[in-house]
Amino acid sequence: MSVNPRPDRDSRRIGELQRAQQQEEFRQAIRALLMQPLMSPTHEAFQAVRRQADKLRDWFARETGWPLHVEREGARLFKRPADLADDTRGLPGYDRQRYALLCLACAVLERADPQITLRLLGERLMQLASDPVLASYGFRFALGTAAERRDLVAVCRTLLSFGVLQRVAGDEEGFVHATNATQSDALYDVQRRLLAGMLAAVRGPSTWRPNDAPIEFDARLHSMVAEHLPDSDQGRRDALRHHLARRLLDDPVVYIDSLDAEQRAYFTNQRGAMAGRLSDATGLIAEQRAEGLALTDESGELSDLSMPAEGTEAHATLLVAEYLATRLRDTPEGALTSQDAVTAYLRAAAEKYGHYWRKSAREPGAELELAEIALDRLRRLGLIARDPREIRPLPAIARFALGDPEVRSHSTDSTARAAALL
Repeated sequence: MSVNPRPDRDSRRIGELQRAQQQEEFRQAIRALLMQPLMSPTHEAFQAVRRQADKLRDWFARETGWPLHVEREGARLFKRPADLADDTRGLPGYDRQRYALLCLACAVLERADPQITLRLLGERLMQLASDPVLASYGFRFALGTAAERRDLVAVCRTLLSFGVLQRVAGDEEGFVHATNATQSDALYDVQRRLLAGMLAAVRGPSTWRPNDAPIEFDARLHSMVAEHLPDSDQGRRDALRHHLARRLLDDPVVYIDSLDAEQRAYFTNQRGAMAGRLSDATGLIAEQRAEGLALTDESGELSDLSMPAEGTEAHATLLVAEYLATRLRDTPEGALTSQDAVTAYLRAAAEKYGHYWRKSAREPGAELELAEIALDRLRRLGLIARDPREIRPLPAIARFALGDPEVRSHSTDSTARAAALL
């Protein structure tokens, strides 16, 4: 009597599908945490993060050294930057004033009732802002102008996006434009568990005694994120792996010449294996070159700054990238250029492409602002290095250099396609 092997094959097939689904959910959870390290329960990926919590904790601890806390009230990946001197990171539209207000707002909410209004938050912020120490640093805040109210609303919307605040009633926009701030208000619930996870530091600044606290700004930054490192060969290897993985996941590209001797030696030997592990887990695509390594995302989901993109500024950025990439390709030794040269290039480009741009970008002198925006974007993407005097294209910008067109006949194309099928 024969035995039908079909049930075994079906069981294996079902098992393979389940493993594939688990792996895809794990990948999506990693990607979501990389983009939203502080995640509220209302986030679309939160349930996947909860289901994959144990596996995610192990992966982040092994590859990056970032702790991950997952609870019913939310999830927090304590991402800490590999390069504290990198000023390209940060919240969009934030300056020193708004960052100070964000910190003060968190201090107010820590002591607040479970609900708070926008107006009351502003009043308590003004009380904290009157501290003589803050005043000695030139910090001022009141609600007398629309610009100051706009700063407060920007902070509230940041906290809303993190889930720290949840809007119950009202609207912030009317508060900005009201002649009397009491005429328009909003009411929020305060989510304390998420509020407690706002600071990603290893050691909070309030834990320092006044006489022991570091004085210099850089020393203060490093003291907040300094991690314990085991004094062993394995501990040093782990620290190197974590540092490089953090850069590969956070930065557009890692250049070998940006690493010190110890990091360069480890990176040279391990970058293939590291790229493979990170790519498998995140779905990023590794691009290895002699100058370094990049993990790219074809979907664009893991980038807060996409290129190419839509809009006048994005088009101008792409044109400047092509211009600089062509200079780098044709004259590698003399690729250095100035912002004036880029501005002149965009002035000429406006005659050819200006009909695609918004009207204000075609006005005389608009190329100055376009050049500044384009160069800032390219710097944040790791495609150029710049100082007040010159701009230096970096190797990764070569992907935007257009080669000479190749004209092929129909018969040549047909032959090529046929050959590709063999």
